[in-house]
Order: sequence, then structure tokens, then C-alpha cells
Amino acid sequence: MTTLDLHASVDDLTRQLIDIPSVSGGEAAIADAVEKALSECPHLTLTRDGDAIVARTMLGLSERVIIAGHLDTVPIKENVPSFPTLDGTGIMGRGAVDMKGGVAVMLSLAAELIAPSRDITWVFYDHEEVEESKNGLGRLARRHPELLSGDFAVLCEPTQAQIEGGCNGTLRMNIVLPGKAAHSARSWKGVNAIHAAAPVLAALAAYEARTVEVDGLEYREGLNAVGVSGGIAGNVIPDECVISVNYRFAPSLTTDEALQHVRDVVAASGVGEFSTEVTDRADACRPGLDVPLAQSFVDAVASTGAPEPRAKLGWTDVARFGALGIPAVNYGPGDPELAHSDLEWCAIDEIHQCRAGLATWLTT
Repeated sequence: MTTLDLHASVDDLTRQLIDIPSVSGGEAAIADAVEKALSECPHLTLTRDGDAIVARTMLGLSERVIIAGHLDTVPIKENVPSFPTLDGTGIMGRGAVDMKGGVAVMLSLAAELIAPSRDITWVFYDHEEVEESKNGLGRLARRHPELLSGDFAVLCEPTQAQIEGGCNGTLRMNIVLPGKAAHSARSWKGVNAIHAAAPVLAALAAYEARTVEVDGLEYREGLNAVGVSGGIAGNVIPDECVISVNYRFAPSLTTDEALQHVRDVVAASGVGEFSTEVTDRADACRPGLDVPLAQSFVDAVASTGAPEPRAKLGWTDVARFGALGIPAVNYGPGDPELAHSDLEWCAIDEIHQCRAGLATWLTT
């Protein structure tokens, strides 16, 4: 079993984590290493569920915060083991950004903070990079909701050491347009469903996405066609056309309201008859910056020189905390635009900056 040195520098600990392959579905080795290392911390109470590890302080303090991060990565592409960037300012390797730099910060602080200012629940979970049904945080919420009880949560997803509040929601919907099949030599006998897609596609192309302010942060939306299918043969008038639509919506909307908005846009195009099929949906999460714990966190992060909080424009697992009624933000080292890339790398100074921000907050 690989041994993690939780008392090493946080950048060295990041390298140790990268060097343990942990592609989704293969997290056992890294989960074993995390469990073994944390089991040597007598101030923590551990629970393991599959390849998810929950470590808690049990000091009986008036506030409890949750710090969470996932252990898995997307598939490796000749970028494990870790190696330094050419100028030595960063660490390269699969997961450096998404999100072993953040996990290293968590492990380093979990070992050090014996007497924090508030009780802490550290959550290290599996299967984040794959389908929702396998997500380890979701599994913990279903099986052990008591372990995710808290007043505020921080998800250490990469944000370049800047707080990103909440997240957009996302949904995918199929717009199904009916037609009537006929031989293409006698096309007037049929109704071309692909041609019927024209007004819907025109409406989507002309759609002006909103920028919505929620609790002081600006969330930019997007509504786009992401796929079109139809037709069965080159000599048959298609009797069905399916337009797949993706809507990224601000946390000012519920998912049901977002679904209705897409249907309204389609109906307003003048397309006529259509039906819809929802293929994926995930709730948005409000910023969570309007509670005292959030403000204390913002102040602590500001002390590291970080800019003001901004909106998270993608979807992250903060939404799972939002669904549990727990305000949550994203905060971690690494540029999210480098996540999953072949040359994934994380700036060392951001790893140290995030550690300093969390340490300040958790000890004052």
C-alpha cells in the first residue's frame, strides 16, 4: 500500500497523490492510502463507504463546516507520474488541477488542525468524473446523510484560488418533431420532420442568453442545440427529427422552471407540434454567501490576496450541498480550463494560497 506523508509540504503531497493512479472506478488504492494516513490522526473519527472517506473532528463546537473533494480523475494519458513544469512553478500530471491539488490541501490541514475554531467534516469521495448515479458524494447523501450535516460547505474544485459561489444548473432535453414517412420520389405524400426543425434551430441561433445577478454574483446562461438526428434512409422522407438541447441556467431558476423556459422558447418558434424528453437534469445552487460563516470565509480568503468572489458558471457538486440546505462555495487551486487536458498542471503558489486561506478561516 502506498503511504502518504501528510506532514510533507502541500506541493509534495500533491505529487504523491498524482502518482497514485485513480481513474474513476479505480479509486481503491488512493482511498486506501487516504484512509491509512488519516487513521494515524487521533483527533479524527473516520467512516468509509466504498471508496469514500469521511473524517470528522468531534469537539462539540457550535458550528460545523464541510470541506469536500473527489479522489478520482479522468483517464491517464502518459501524464502519471507527476513532473514539474519547465520553469518549476507548477506540477504537471493527471489530476493536478482536477483535483489532487485541492485534495492535498485538505489532507494537509486535516492532519494539522487538531483544535480548529469550528468542527470540520473532511469528505474525500469517489466517482465524480462519471455518471451521476455513481457519484460518491451522492451515495453518501443517500446512505449516511448524518455525515453530511453542517452549516456551510467548501468544495475544493479548481478555481485559481478564488471563491466561486454556487453553480449554474444544467439540463438536456430532446425536442421531438413528428413527420410522415414517404418515398422521396413522391415527397409530397409525406411530411419532412427534418425540415420542420428549421424554425426551432433558427430560434436557438437567435436566442440571447441572459446574464442573471443572484445574491450579488453574475451567472451567464446558455441555451444551445447540441445534437440533431433524423432520417432512416436516403430515399425516405424522415418521419421524425430529434434536436438535443442543453440549457445552462442561473440559480434564480428551479430546474422545473428551466425546463418550462426551454419548452416556451420552442413553442414560440412557431414549429407546431412537438414533444419533449428530458435526458439529464441537475439543479443549480445559489451562491451561499449571505450567511455569517460565508462572510468569515470570504474575509479569510481575501487575506491571501484573492480577488472578490465570482459566480461558478459550470455545474459542480456544490449543488448536492444546496439540495441538503447547506450553503456551499467552490474554492481550490488550479485553472479549470486546464482540467482534463493532456498538459494538466497546477501552479504551486495557488496550492499554498488555498491552504493559507482555509487555515486562516478554520483557526480564527
